[in-house]
Amino acid sequence: MHPRVRFAPSPTGPLHIGGVRTALYNYLFCKKFGGEILLRIEDTDQTRFVPGAEEYIVEAFRWLGINFDEGVQVGGKFAPYKQSERMHIYKQYALELVQNGWAYYAFDTPEALNECRKQAESEKRNFQYDVHTRNNLCNSLTLSEEEVKYKLENEHYVIRFKYPENVEIHVHDIIRGDVKIDSQLLDDKVLYKSDGLPTYHLANVVDDHLMEITHVIRGEEWLPSAPLHVMLYKAFGWEAPQFAHLPLLLKPDGNGKLSKRDGDRLGFPVFPLQWKDPQTGEISSGYRETGYLPEAVINMLALLGWNSGTEQEIMSLDELIQAFSLDKVSKSGAKFDLNKARWFNHQYMQHKTSEELSGDFEKILSEHNLQVPHDKVIKVIELVKERIYFAKELWEQTSYFFIAPDSYNEQVIKKRWKEGVTEHLQKVLAIVLSVSPFDKITAHDAVMNYIQTNELNMGQIMNCFRLALVGDAKGPDLFEIIDFIGVDEVKKRVETAIASIG
Repeated sequence: MHPRVRFAPSPTGPLHIGGVRTALYNYLFCKKFGGEILLRIEDTDQTRFVPGAEEYIVEAFRWLGINFDEGVQVGGKFAPYKQSERMHIYKQYALELVQNGWAYYAFDTPEALNECRKQAESEKRNFQYDVHTRNNLCNSLTLSEEEVKYKLENEHYVIRFKYPENVEIHVHDIIRGDVKIDSQLLDDKVLYKSDGLPTYHLANVVDDHLMEITHVIRGEEWLPSAPLHVMLYKAFGWEAPQFAHLPLLLKPDGNGKLSKRDGDRLGFPVFPLQWKDPQTGEISSGYRETGYLPEAVINMLALLGWNSGTEQEIMSLDELIQAFSLDKVSKSGAKFDLNKARWFNHQYMQHKTSEELSGDFEKILSEHNLQVPHDKVIKVIELVKERIYFAKELWEQTSYFFIAPDSYNEQVIKKRWKEGVTEHLQKVLAIVLSVSPFDKITAHDAVMNYIQTNELNMGQIMNCFRLALVGDAKGPDLFEIIDFIGVDEVKKRVETAIASIG
């Protein structure tokens, strides 16, 4: 098998993370078997076109590390890969269907169709243009040749697909098995519009055929369109590709499709990159700008709806390619889990060396007007790296290494700063200052000896000591902090805390 797959988004706004997962599954599948993936922009509906959306899509995949073999901004033997540049192709195929009896011209005005809908509503039924109604409407099936010729020359028209009567249509789906539907239930979809442009259905099938697509892997929202697409292949006499309809990405509570509104409400991105709406100016957060690593996003998305059959969760792109198979994709939707997404990013942050993280951290320090020697930057990262989920958290976790705290955690004060603490802190400070030259191990042992000898509460004394230096009960080994900031700074901070807290 040498698969050829495509990801074919419409440039109607930012790329949803569910679309990224669809592209990823296409990528993993084709690369496992040494095939190709192409990026095609399906912009036949110009009324929904959003400036900048195509560039956003390309940049998102560049950041994620998903490289297309063919497509927009890449090229290839089936170029152009933008449907708006292929408009001259589609009409001939629509006309071919008319000539072969698989489609027909329809001249019904919008007003006439509205009347049909109103009539159906009054009779408490739904109206659709189908095998039951088309022979009573204004189309080339009911008009004479002369009338059809006149209307083609003088009136607006569309071309509709003509479903055969009483046919059971079979759609074989790799994930869902055989799906069957009665042609009597389907409406005769418009293939070619009155404005001279093809609909998605026609352009999609024609392009997939011409570009030699072997597998169509897309979201389950396209499953209702699959019978039409299967029948279009049959009508043209072409071999249909294999279909696989992926489950939806669901809200965290599992009730419905994951939306931008969910991200806004719960505080997580649903787009790979930050997006600024060109019309409203509204800004939506992105995974990149939030601080996620692209490898973590890829790994997280791959396991939303698919599993390798093992307990392994952290998988490189190459490992995902080797393990991926469509028969292990779930039929049911996958709930988005923000905590799990953060967990993945944390794991990949731990795989980064301190040197790799130093650039981001030095930029953060510079934003706080701090110039810190590179070796000290590395030292601090090594002390706190296991605690961080995102590079932007480095300042929150380490600011006390560089500037003294200007406030103290009230809960820690209430819980730990009891009567007698001030006196003991002064004595602990004196012990630390007496270690000259300073050695963190010697200082640690001396302080521990003082606490044990005097039968003091270890948690109380050491947490108050930490509070004085850090402003909170957090951070790495306290004597590593002392070693970094120096005993003179320790003296200042302890004295300030005593004077402030009392």
